[in-house]
Amino acid sequence: MSASRVWAPLLLFLAGAATAFADVAVLVEEPYGSFGFFNPTGHAAIYLTNVCAASPLTLRRCEPGEAGVVISRYQKLAGYDWIAMPVVPFFYAVDRLEDVPANPDRATVTALREAWRRQHLQSVAPDGPGGTAPPGDWHELIGVAYDRSTYAFQLETTPEQDDRLIRELNSDPNRNRFSLLFRNCADFARKIVNTYYPRAVRRSFLADGGITTPKQVAKRLVRFGRTHPDLVMSSFIVPQEPGSIQRSKAVRGVFESFVRSKKYVVPLAFFQPWVAGAVGGAYLIGGRFSPSRHAARMQRRSPAWLQTAALSVKGAPK
Repeated sequence: MSASRVWAPLLLFLAGAATAFADVAVLVEEPYGSFGFFNPTGHAAIYLTNVCAASPLTLRRCEPGEAGVVISRYQKLAGYDWIAMPVVPFFYAVDRLEDVPANPDRATVTALREAWRRQHLQSVAPDGPGGTAPPGDWHELIGVAYDRSTYAFQLETTPEQDDRLIRELNSDPNRNRFSLLFRNCADFARKIVNTYYPRAVRRSFLADGGITTPKQVAKRLVRFGRTHPDLVMSSFIVPQEPGSIQRSKAVRGVFESFVRSKKYVVPLAFFQPWVAGAVGGAYLIGGRFSPSRHAARMQRRSPAWLQTAALSVKGAPK
């Protein structure tokens, strides 16, 4: 089946985009579902265009024609700290873009994820009792675009930088270090970006109380790109696939979640109005940044696989 029609609006700017380059990109994934309701900070991952997955736990340089890798930190995945996923199944739970279903429902997505896990992820998410799907966060690795939209902010890299990161991560013990406050998915993204460009991304005590969030990592990276015009900075958007699955929500920071959510700000303002005022002021000064708006406004330079997805829309010009 052809890739879904949501790619059609992207065709104009993708048509002239470059197809051969190396980048490190911060992926900011929108929150969704019940957990996203209580924790609207979303998820952060890293996409590398010139690095690929030799396995879910090892990296290598990409061969010609390969689309790159997405790596991220997860909480409950067989005791590992990070997992590497080929980019196309990461977003669509299939190996070929032409197999992306047009209007998927939850049953279709579950079947796609389970089939891909059985074939490729037994080392990380082995079958449960009786061959059933195992517990854990493995489903976060496969078919992300069915559940939420993703905004990518990317800077160019060099082969030498990519090789250094490959050596560092392949030699890493890769044991679970997850901590919601101090070693979360955004902290991992911050670490990877700073491996390429030291001190490019830092925590924000003013906007997020010192907790690293996906939105803050993207904001810092965009700021770093603006102060280093010699580096090519660009963005792309992977929208949530159409279908009956509930739509994802906007990404928010820590203090922004209190300021813009009635379930938090109303009780706080009633019992501790001075605290509510301080949190609101901190957000206004340091927390305002919209990943969706910035990604839409920035220079678009999408990876080759994303261009292929757009150009494979039924009826699109070849």
